[in-house]
Amino acid sequence: MFIFALLIKHNIMEELRKQHNILLNQIDFRFQRYAVEELPWEERMIGIKGSRGVGKTTLLLQYIKQNYAYSEEALYISLDNLYFTDNLFSDLVDDFVNKGGKHIFIDDVHKYPEWAIELKNIYNLHSRLKLTFAGSSLLQAFNLGIGLSQGALVLNLPGISFREYLNYTLKTEFEVVHLEEILEYHTPIALGISKKIKPLKYFEEYIKYGYYPFFISSKEFYYQKLQEIINMTIEIELPVLRGVDPVKTRKIKQLLFIIAQSVPFKPNISKLADKIGITRNTLNEYLKYLVDARLLSMLNKDASEINLLKKPDKIFLENTSIAHAVSGINPDKENLRKTFFLNQLNVKHQATYPEKGDFLIDNKYLFEIGGKNKTNMQISGIKDAYIAVDDIEFGYENRIPLWLFGFLY
Repeated sequence: MFIFALLIKHNIMEELRKQHNILLNQIDFRFQRYAVEELPWEERMIGIKGSRGVGKTTLLLQYIKQNYAYSEEALYISLDNLYFTDNLFSDLVDDFVNKGGKHIFIDDVHKYPEWAIELKNIYNLHSRLKLTFAGSSLLQAFNLGIGLSQGALVLNLPGISFREYLNYTLKTEFEVVHLEEILEYHTPIALGISKKIKPLKYFEEYIKYGYYPFFISSKEFYYQKLQEIINMTIEIELPVLRGVDPVKTRKIKQLLFIIAQSVPFKPNISKLADKIGITRNTLNEYLKYLVDARLLSMLNKDASEINLLKKPDKIFLENTSIAHAVSGINPDKENLRKTFFLNQLNVKHQATYPEKGDFLIDNKYLFEIGGKNKTNMQISGIKDAYIAVDDIEFGYENRIPLWLFGFLY
């Protein structure tokens, strides 16, 4: 029996190594996400959360190929593998370490029951092993009270920025520009970029189908693919990861569609709950699910209240691609502008809903969003107030091209 068990272990390790090598052989470096450079790879455990389709698997494989090539010191595995339906992941890790393994990359961790507890145990047992895991944006491991958050640094991987879209599409090498640099030097920065490319020519393309990396393989089926991702997130991931009754997922999709018709949305919670046929508390819970799934963004006046089950002051779709895929009509241009701005700023900054203007960033910078005819009237006389202006190649004073905020990551 013992010899049989060893044979099974040997066979599965051999099979996983074969799959690992096939995947590495297929991966290329035509496009790399910004996170490859920003993740703290030297740490013993890091995690990557993100919605389906943002490029988590590609990021892992590119890092392995670039830093380990085909060395047996690294191994990529997906916990979606049928082997793990009847075998412990930790047993495989023990075998990997005993054979000299140093860094294991675990994809689809949310497909494995008790994955967080098992990762914690592996982390504590194998002090020289590095662990990198990736999974759904709906992962909740860090609220389970098991101490995993003490050892793991977690990145929420967003979709592609406008800067990344340009770099892939035009083979450019534009660098990240920090918010403070944009606020102070936006005119020379925009002029420098405009000497190399015409940003407005590509900005509309990006707004329509540039946020998810699968535009690389097919723009024709982009929205169909995105709709499939939305359906899978609501119908499969929410029941599995948040315990949502599968029967209720239809109401969650109904809620998303209603919001998509009128974003930015100032919710009347009671009226909206009655329309869908659920309680106020259930509605707030569904809104939180959609935010965690990276399908919606909520804006509150107080940043400390954003994640609480309370009425949000304003609701947006998470990105402009979702606006085109879900609304069923051509989205309002003003709404798209605000959705783009919030989406790009949310990655490294905190946005709240101000008394005046559209967004307050980091509790300091006030922004109004609009077209090229937008005036200063609403923010006149306010310190650190700016207008993010669409349809201009470069700005002046406190008028900043909207597209330039797509260079923040």
